[in-house]
Amino acid sequence: MIPVVVIAALVLIGASVRILREYERAVVFTLGRFQKVKGPGLVLLIPFFQEMVRVDLRIQVIEIPTQDVISRDNVSMKVDAVLYFNVVNPERAIIQVQSYLPATNMLAQTTLRAVLGQHELDEMLSERKKLSTDVQSILDTQTETWGIKVSNVEIRTVELTENMVRAIAKQAEAERDRRAKIIHAEAEFQASQTLVNAAQILGSIPAAMQLRYLQTLAEIGAEQNSTVVFPMPIDIVKPFLELLEKTGATRGANGAALVPPNELPLNA
Repeated sequence: MIPVVVIAALVLIGASVRILREYERAVVFTLGRFQKVKGPGLVLLIPFFQEMVRVDLRIQVIEIPTQDVISRDNVSMKVDAVLYFNVVNPERAIIQVQSYLPATNMLAQTTLRAVLGQHELDEMLSERKKLSTDVQSILDTQTETWGIKVSNVEIRTVELTENMVRAIAKQAEAERDRRAKIIHAEAEFQASQTLVNAAQILGSIPAAMQLRYLQTLAEIGAEQNSTVVFPMPIDIVKPFLELLEKTGATRGANGAALVPPNELPLNA
């Protein structure tokens, strides 16, 4: 008789005593009705009248399977992501949804397809962080009634077809050529503007022009060239032309009148 009593006592103790870890909580039901959330530590239950469901409060990681997504500009691609969430309200996580883990996974898949389908391919490739934030915000709002907090969503890979990859490569090459031409045109404009400013400065001071010519002659002479073709500025020749005109006018007054070359008849 005593062994039977001892065995019955051990069975009752095993059915009534539970030990929960620090990250676990127990949702206790009494005759099928929710009573309270207990834990962590030692939890005592009334055998055959109470039962409990363990809930893990740690952050859980779900790999969202690869989804076929069509962007707003009709580009087909495959996208997968990683979801981070944790239970913040054990009562809702057990009562409001049948199984919160697969429910959150399915909701993440549909939300990912819906959000990415509203954007173009360029936005998916360049603004991946923003799209991840949008997906996380939508999931967090929808799972709040389940007692679940979505802390982060990371879009991991975006796979394109080979034809689309080649098209993107051509587009990137054309964009680089466009930028190179723009930079070259801007450099030409700046160089021409600098030359205009230098010409204005040299034109305002005649001596500066002569010094510049002399400096250019010195640079050419340093290269040991045998033949030098150097243009003569009109400002240097002009005094000599004026002197010749004065001399010709004086001779014309003393002797025969001189006719300027520009006044000669056409049939002369």
